[in-house]
Amino acid sequence: MKTYIVGGAVRDRLLGLPLADRDYVVVGATPDDMIALGYQPVGKDFPVFLHPQTHAEYALARTERKSGQGYKGFKVYAAPDVTLEEDLRRRDLTINAMAEDTAGTLIDPYGGQDDLDARVFRHVSETFAEDPVRILRVARFAARFTDFAVAPETNTLMRWMVDNGEVDALVPERVWQEVARGLMEAQPSRMFQVLRDCGALARLFPEIDRLFGVPQPPEHHPEVDTGVHVMRVVDWAARQGFSLPVRFAALTHDLGKGTTPPEFWPRHHGHEARSADLVRALSERIRVPVDCRELAVAVAREHGNVHRALELRPGTVVELLERVDAFRRPERFEEFLRACECDFRGRPGYEDKAFPAPAYLRQALQAAQTIDAAGVARQADPARIRDAIFQARTQAVAAWRART
Repeated sequence: MKTYIVGGAVRDRLLGLPLADRDYVVVGATPDDMIALGYQPVGKDFPVFLHPQTHAEYALARTERKSGQGYKGFKVYAAPDVTLEEDLRRRDLTINAMAEDTAGTLIDPYGGQDDLDARVFRHVSETFAEDPVRILRVARFAARFTDFAVAPETNTLMRWMVDNGEVDALVPERVWQEVARGLMEAQPSRMFQVLRDCGALARLFPEIDRLFGVPQPPEHHPEVDTGVHVMRVVDWAARQGFSLPVRFAALTHDLGKGTTPPEFWPRHHGHEARSADLVRALSERIRVPVDCRELAVAVAREHGNVHRALELRPGTVVELLERVDAFRRPERFEEFLRACECDFRGRPGYEDKAFPAPAYLRQALQAAQTIDAAGVARQADPARIRDAIFQARTQAVAAWRART
């Protein structure tokens, strides 16, 4: 019975990165052996055990054989005769198929260290094609390790998987899980570029894929291409360290531009409402959490009004604040403004340009909040309470604007 550290911990140590988690593989043991040593069994699909003191996960060495479609269609074989090399061979990328023994000796049967040095994502074996989640994992790794490239033969294999319908078997929850993790990496645009390069973006996220090649007015968008703009927006959100809801809203705010008939290009009249509808449909399809979904819908629908905020009448400003629920959810309103600023900044030459709209809307909200809504309600006709509160808030915003 021998124990090895495997996978990401080995990779990250060689890259000089902090070690978040350590995964262990045990060779030459049975489940009964592990239980006799005090390990607690927790694995459902294959034998995994928790260390009795550290509670770290220890998995028995195993092989996997494709038995059906999708990422769950596998038969697992875990037994004492499975070697470390066989266990490593079933893994996705060579950089994740290295191990260390208890003495710290590197075991690297598939050239992972060379690929680390070359900054290449390369599949370990043809069994990569048996699990479509691996396409999403490679894309997510590209967003994290921003100086790595996908090996041409690996991209060819991923494209073959797409063409053969493997990605169509992915369950929505797993798609969202991987994409959400990729959105929180250093450069999310690289995830979508990898998916696009192998054809998976068009199958998984057609709403995003069709943005590429759609022009925008160059006087407002020097980058012109809508897909390029959206990638710049989501990368800006990542550089600011913004939350997942903000990053998802940044990604989806312009989906409606992909449905503008070409004869109207580069204008996209009414794209905000179309964007909001597409965000709802996308969120439903891949089971996006409510906080991400609601913020993304609000940003898609209202980002144009934010950019025009200084031109809006006081009543229109109050209507905007009400629609985005700023009075009841000021923290969410801040995230809304952050996402809208990402949209503004995601254009060449706009990174340091003045963008007064967020501060203006924050001050307008403060002015409207000076109104005692409960007091207004007590004095108003019961049938006109909402209108009375709205009028009072509008007057407060108008008075504030007159003073500035």
